[in-house]
Amino acid sequence: MERQLSKPRPDWPARLEEHGFLFHSEGQSGTYWDESVCYRFTTAEIDCLDDATAELHALCLEAVDRIVRAGRYERFDLPPGAAGLIEHSWKARVPHLYGRMDLAYDGSGPPKLLEYNADTPTALLEAAVAQWVWLEQVHPEADQFNSIHEKLIARWRAVAGGRVHFAAVTTSLEDRSTVLYLADTASQAGIEPVEIDIADVGWNPQRGFVDLQERPIHTAFKLYPTEWMLREAFGDKLAQANTRWIEPPWKLLLSSKAILPLLWEFNPGHPHLLEAHYGEPPPQGRWARKPIYSREGANVSLVDTGRTITAAPGRYGHQPVIHQAYAPLYQRDGTHAVIGSWVIGDQSAGIGIREDASAVTMNTSHFAPHYFV
Repeated sequence: MERQLSKPRPDWPARLEEHGFLFHSEGQSGTYWDESVCYRFTTAEIDCLDDATAELHALCLEAVDRIVRAGRYERFDLPPGAAGLIEHSWKARVPHLYGRMDLAYDGSGPPKLLEYNADTPTALLEAAVAQWVWLEQVHPEADQFNSIHEKLIARWRAVAGGRVHFAAVTTSLEDRSTVLYLADTASQAGIEPVEIDIADVGWNPQRGFVDLQERPIHTAFKLYPTEWMLREAFGDKLAQANTRWIEPPWKLLLSSKAILPLLWEFNPGHPHLLEAHYGEPPPQGRWARKPIYSREGANVSLVDTGRTITAAPGRYGHQPVIHQAYAPLYQRDGTHAVIGSWVIGDQSAGIGIREDASAVTMNTSHFAPHYFV
């Protein structure tokens, strides 16, 4: 694994926008997509990431089953009724679409799971499409760990049919672009996509959840956190309606960092897991302090022998926390790189890399493409 300098294509913004990637220069950092650098992997390293992702996903599914069977929801800070939704969706095996694991890996030693973005993962369009186009134009002689697009189309055929509503906060350019890309993959799978703002999803006592045309929403992809839905005005209607949500409620268990201590409890010493605990950390060593539902690194801090050495701002500071053993990220040229490893259905499908000057990957990060030889 090597970070390399790379000459940007002269017309790279136009190339990205041709494929719907419109938020390439957004964010606090000014430029989100950064092809002035790239990452080179060996085939053996890619195989290692592929195998680790598949193994971790299997461990996560096993953990969900154990949690549901034992009713171990107390650490997930769930609102009333949420456990029932989770149990019903898991026992019914309601199918899921995708997820992204964040891994610490530097090419030596086993990849380590930092968290599983299993409910509303982003950084998808850039991983699935933008970096593949970059590869074809910049490194046509090489390959890329990336079958995300093809696997999404195939997975849609397994999880849905007919009409699917695609809901997001459409004022967010990143969220809307991500949903439009997913809607396009669904369309290629023979599905009729309908875009809707999450705020425009309504409730009809006779029809259940409906769109602005009062059409029942039978199946909906939502780029909106399940834990937010459960606590909002129509949250108590989720159990009453016949709407099938993608992602299903059981994915909430995996998207919460409260799963991390349970994964360690169920699989102590596993080479791809990091030791994790609820509440306060052991007095010695380096730990990452994480609110259980924080996003984009918000309110995550690094603690060394009880002393905070890095603390990210955010709005999740009121939440319960876990402490996870610190795993150093790949570092070079003043940057830290985290690997986002994609799971489509139950298959490992490819990676994307985000860089940040901070050891905590936040919304200041850049996306860098990769290739392998």
